[in-house]
Amino acid sequence: MEHVDIDDVEPSVPGGRDVDYRGLTAPLDTDGLALNYYRLSPGDSFSGGLHTHLDQEEVFVVVEGTATFETPDEEFAVGPNEAVRFAPGEYQTGRNEGDDDVVAFALGAPRDSTEIRIPLECRECGHDALAALPGDDGMQYECPECGTPADLG
Repeated sequence: MEHVDIDDVEPSVPGGRDVDYRGLTAPLDTDGLALNYYRLSPGDSFSGGLHTHLDQEEVFVVVEGTATFETPDEEFAVGPNEAVRFAPGEYQTGRNEGDDDVVAFALGAPRDSTEIRIPLECRECGHDALAALPGDDGMQYECPECGTPADLG
């Protein structure tokens, strides 16, 4: 059994954004599940934009506030005590468009996702999505088909 007080977990800053994000996976020593806590101020988002995990399903559980999620086909709200699931390969992004903070948990399984894609076409070969590769200097992007790096900055 592992136990953690979320307030004792040091916040980290995903992708250089100023969001109250606390990774709970390591403190809880989970094997097959990634678990993250978010407190989003108005205007903040869970991620840097529309993306998918080809190798992981994601579930977001909203505890306070209302989060707005977007897929290529629709936009919808998820309120307190509601949850939403995205299957592997489903593009999504979520944000706080309200006036109050959003408190939510993001769960992903399996734990370690390595196949992240964003819906941008490769300038070299025309492949329909770029791979997002986490690195020490933030996220790097390249075509998973031809390996051409992409500069999104």
